[in-house]
Amino acid sequence: MCLIALGENGDCKIRFNLDGEIKPITYGHPCSINVEPIEKKPLFHFLPGSSVLSLATFGCNLHCKNCQNWQISQNLPDEMEKYPELLPEGVAPLAKKYGCESVAYTYTDPTAFYEYALDCSIKVHEAGLKNVLVSAGYINKEPWKELCKYTDAANIDLKSMSNEFYKNNCGVTLQPVLDALVIAKENLMLEVTNLVIPTLNDTDEQLMQLAKWIKENLGEDTPLHFSQFFPQYKMMNLPPTPPETLKKAKQIAEAEGLLYVYIGNISTDDGENTYCPECKREIIERSGYVVKQNNLKSGKCKFCEAAINGVW
Repeated sequence: MCLIALGENGDCKIRFNLDGEIKPITYGHPCSINVEPIEKKPLFHFLPGSSVLSLATFGCNLHCKNCQNWQISQNLPDEMEKYPELLPEGVAPLAKKYGCESVAYTYTDPTAFYEYALDCSIKVHEAGLKNVLVSAGYINKEPWKELCKYTDAANIDLKSMSNEFYKNNCGVTLQPVLDALVIAKENLMLEVTNLVIPTLNDTDEQLMQLAKWIKENLGEDTPLHFSQFFPQYKMMNLPPTPPETLKKAKQIAEAEGLLYVYIGNISTDDGENTYCPECKREIIERSGYVVKQNNLKSGKCKFCEAAINGVW
């Protein structure tokens, strides 16, 4: 629980106690708005090749030492009015203007700018577009369930299966994230990302434990992305993740029975491609964020007609 005294802000930095009422001061004032390929989220099993309108506000409810967006997640500008107003009813028209099929709440965590993300999601659905969450999944169950009602896909970080890792590196605990993952799987198209950090969460045992939990609790068809770590923010003392470690992580997860395992933040020959779990043929070929070939037909492998988990 975050107790906020009069005139003070909460741990997320964006909720203030103004005369006894808690107000999110960033509501309607995104600090970042971009049009991007959906593969950048990363989402590989959701509308491949489509564009998404990505937006975020300042603030976050985690304090990850390796945060790549720390300039906006861990800081708050003195004057929010410097940032253009974009109210929820204006989000869908902006997305349509740039040919986007969906809107992503990303960069910082949408669980921190929850009220804005929820109101935007409702309006976006009313306009016939889809919603995407890119989140660390640290949130109470009931508000998460409410947000999931209006969400079509999510990529959620599972940073480690260690509670100590979460406490020492992010300032939070693990169990709420595990709960959020299970709820998300029940309600939307879910993909999971694990940032592999040298010496902190990269042992064979840790990688095996993570893959096993995903298979047992989320299902073998849940896409898993292993991403390369780069020194950032307060974690400049560690080297980038070696490519061999990422390949090993992929092999371990596949050996545990996960059907769709990817390597991200680094160029590989086949680490971003989707293969049919039945006939083993390549069904989606990717290079970076570009879909070069798509051999899906009505959500099935065109070679053997096996159903492929996703929103196609």
